[in-house]
Amino acid sequence: RGSQWAGRALRLVLCALGLALSVYALHVESSRERDPGYRAMCDLSPSVSCSKVFTSRWGRGFGLVEDLLGKHSVFNQPNSLFGIVFYILQTLLGNTLAAVTLVGTSVVSIAGSLYLAYILFFVLHDFCLVCVTTYLLNGALLLLNYKRLVCLSGSGQRRAKPKGQ
Repeated sequence: RGSQWAGRALRLVLCALGLALSVYALHVESSRERDPGYRAMCDLSPSVSCSKVFTSRWGRGFGLVEDLLGKHSVFNQPNSLFGIVFYILQTLLGNTLAAVTLVGTSVVSIAGSLYLAYILFFVLHDFCLVCVTTYLLNGALLLLNYKRLVCLSGSGQRRAKPKGQ
């Protein structure tokens, strides 16, 4: 029970950090769109600039939605908005029934993180501290969610065994 509580507490802390970073990223993007001269705290140099990353074509709809559905599609939202939804879902879906959903959404977030990390380093040739931190948070959430699913699956199997075995 103690390790389950610690795992839940850690997941809540990771989700709170991810949510805060996603809200900050949305703030940076909207501030930069209103004022092109806006300089965010995470803009440390020309090659370490989160606002450059957030306002690039890959900062909305993962750089894919505009090409597929158009610039004005309802799905062509800032990536940070998808992050906000993801971290809220990770926080709310804490019961046993949702464990598979948590792992599934974590796998999707890792796929998105790997894709965006590739864009960040090999296309934009930039380093975004906020971005990399969210990639690490997503990895930690995947590990926690997988561990929880395995733990819950194991406890369900133990309960299913008849007495005496």
